Amino acid sequence: MENETRNGNIPQPIRNDGAGWYDLGPRDVMRDMENPDMLVSPVTDAGSLPNMKFSFSDTHMQLNHGGWSREVTVRELPIATTIAGVNMALTPGGVRELHWHQQAEWAIMLVGRARITSVDQNGRNFIADVGVGDLWYFPPGIPHSIQGLEEGSEFLLVFPDGNFSDLNTLTISDWFAHTPKDVLSANFGVPTSAFAHIPNHQLYIYQGTVPGPIESQKVADPQGTIPLSFTHRLLAQKPIVTPGGTVRIVDSTNFPISTQIAASLLEIKPGAMREMHWHPNNDEWQYYISGTARMTVFAANGTARTFDYRAGDVGYVPFANGHYIQNTGDKTLWVMEIFKSDRFEDVSLSQWMALTPHQIVQSNLNVGPELMNALRKEKSFIVKHPGYSYYPRTDR
Repeated sequence: MENETRNGNIPQPIRNDGAGWYDLGPRDVMRDMENPDMLVSPVTDAGSLPNMKFSFSDTHMQLNHGGWSREVTVRELPIATTIAGVNMALTPGGVRELHWHQQAEWAIMLVGRARITSVDQNGRNFIADVGVGDLWYFPPGIPHSIQGLEEGSEFLLVFPDGNFSDLNTLTISDWFAHTPKDVLSANFGVPTSAFAHIPNHQLYIYQGTVPGPIESQKVADPQGTIPLSFTHRLLAQKPIVTPGGTVRIVDSTNFPISTQIAASLLEIKPGAMREMHWHPNNDEWQYYISGTARMTVFAANGTARTFDYRAGDVGYVPFANGHYIQNTGDKTLWVMEIFKSDRFEDVSLSQWMALTPHQIVQSNLNVGPELMNALRKEKSFIVKHPGYSYYPRTDR
């Protein structure tokens, strides 16, 4: 057994400088292979930063006829106090029932298509079909529904409260079930017999029939239409193009209704990385859509910790902590950066240095012209420098 665990096919917690030793006891080798920078941390890691990674695959799956859901909240990732995320799928015709939240709801469609409906506080209704890459946003307290179309759908829901749980929301079936039938009768002006077959509990998700064309479901509204759209086509948005990939930033400046959530969609090519930076307005909640990555989070007093990420993982960076996101695979990395804010804001390390008097930068870091001449006065977002791209680490 010892020889098997020491062969070159199984990763060991040993760095090339000799630090560490073989793991000869019980272990999850597959998990270690997925987290090489946690098994053998870079020599630059230090201190005791909390965990900033959790996979949706490690959450409870709520299964219903009509779809499923799972969530990452402070219960799963305690550091993530500003945002909670829900991964949900609906079958063709599956319905996330008529409901509303005390928090705003922001979402991105990941697979398939769905139909969303809503009515605002002034009685103006809304209906739209959303596909891959499309966003929607419902302000707090605004009622809405989601239904899978012919191919079904899967999407990510984001709420600006780490304590949020999608299983603890306000639904129409739950309210009806807990209201005396004579009150329902008086409210709607129909006999109590009209409510003989209402659900006796919250439906949450249920199986419905695939709806017809959107025109067949529109309801004429004497109050008119909503002034600000609840949807935004993110992939139709012109990206910021860099040598290492693309960036699409969405916040209240180009999606006006989204006053509590800002985000950026990153496309990071193999060998490239989201440049070293930090955010001056709030914590960052990340969702990894595809590919593999690593990120080191730097905090004060010489503390830093490196994490590895893959599709379906949630990452987190506390307010103003320095970090990067590096593509560690041979395929394009797609990841969302999400913030509890009305604006996307970041500070580029390279840009800051380039726009600061060179003498103070050189004396502070003890560096010379080689670095100073390479600094960019424009924000890079994603960098990929020929000859200096990512390559497998050799300090293990």
